[in-house]
Amino acid sequence: MKKILKKILPQQFILQLKSTAIAFESKVFPLFASNGFFASFYYCFFSTKFYREHKAVLQGRVQYEKSLTEIKRSSILLRRNTHRLEKGLIMEPQKPVFAEAYIEETIDCYEKCLKAETICQDELKWAQDVLEKYFSIVGSSEVIDKTKEQFLNLPLLQENERSDEQFLPYEYSQRTVSSISQDELHNLFKQRRSIRWYETKEVELHLIEKAVEMASQAPSACNRQPFEFYTITDSDKATKIAKIAGGTTGFAENIPALIAIIGDLSSYPKERDRHLVYIDGGLAAMQLMLAFESLGLSTCPINFPDIESAERKLAEQLELSPYHRPVMLLSVGYGKAAGKIPYSQKKSAKQLIKEIQ
Repeated sequence: MKKILKKILPQQFILQLKSTAIAFESKVFPLFASNGFFASFYYCFFSTKFYREHKAVLQGRVQYEKSLTEIKRSSILLRRNTHRLEKGLIMEPQKPVFAEAYIEETIDCYEKCLKAETICQDELKWAQDVLEKYFSIVGSSEVIDKTKEQFLNLPLLQENERSDEQFLPYEYSQRTVSSISQDELHNLFKQRRSIRWYETKEVELHLIEKAVEMASQAPSACNRQPFEFYTITDSDKATKIAKIAGGTTGFAENIPALIAIIGDLSSYPKERDRHLVYIDGGLAAMQLMLAFESLGLSTCPINFPDIESAERKLAEQLELSPYHRPVMLLSVGYGKAAGKIPYSQKKSAKQLIKEIQ
C-alpha cells in the first residue's frame, strides 16, 4: 500500500505528511513516556516497533518448554543447573545443605539426557562429575537422599579419551596462566581494528573453527552460551547478507567470509532474561574478533538498527526460527596491506569512569 501511495501522491505532499507526523509524535511523546501504562499503550496501538521482539520472546519460551523433553545436542536446563551446583560447591563457607529447590529437576533432566542420542558427551560428563561431587559432600535431607539414590542407580557414562579428566571446580592457583604481558595484550587490542578492505583470498574453515573454540571461553550467564555462529564462506553470499544490514556501502562486495552471531531466546523460560542473548553474544563476539586477530585474520563488526524489513530479510536468508535474534554480523578476511583504517579516537579512562562515593 505504501508503494502505491508513493507512486500516486506528489512528493511534496508525502514530505508534508511525514513532517506533520513527526511534529505530532514530538508533542505526544512526553505523555506516553510519563509512565509504564501509557508507554505500553503507545507501543500496542501506535507503533509496531517491538512486535517482532514480543513474538521472539514468547516463541523462545515455547521452545524452551519443548527442550525439556526433546533433548538435542545440548540441554539448557542441565547446563544451567550444573553451573548452579558448581557455584554451590565453591561457596565460602561451604553450606552443609544446598540446591534442594532444584536438585530433583536436575536429576530428572540428567536422566533424560542420558537417553538422548545426539547430546554432547562432554556436557554429560561435566554434569556427571559435578553431581558425583555434590552428592559426596552435601548433607542429608529428604529431597537430597531421594535424588541421591536416583542418581546412583543411573548408568555411568562410557569411557572416552577424556575420562581421566575431572570436569570440576578447581582452585584459583590451578587455573591456566598466560605468559602474555599487559603491554602485549594492550598491543593486541590496538592491533584489532575494524578492517573493511580484504585480500581476495579464501578464509579457511579450520581457522574459523579455531577462533570459535577460543571465543567459546567467553563468560555467559549460568554458562548457557545462548548463541550460535552462522558462518558463510561463499563471498557472493556473504556480500548479499552484509548488504541487508546497512552501513556496509562500498565494502560489502569485498567481504570474503561473514559470521552472523545469532542469539537463541529458547535458552530462557522467562521474559526477564531476554537481553542476555545480546550481552553474552557480545562478550563472545569480542573474544572471537581477538581470536581471529591472533590467527592472522581481520574482522569488522557490523551492527545495525532493528528495522523490520531488514530483520525479515536476514531471517529468510539465514533460515532463522522466530526465537532467534541477530546480535551482529562479523566480516572476516585477510586485511589488505594498503587498505585504509579509520583513526577512531577513543574516549579516555577519565571520561569513561564514573566514581561512586
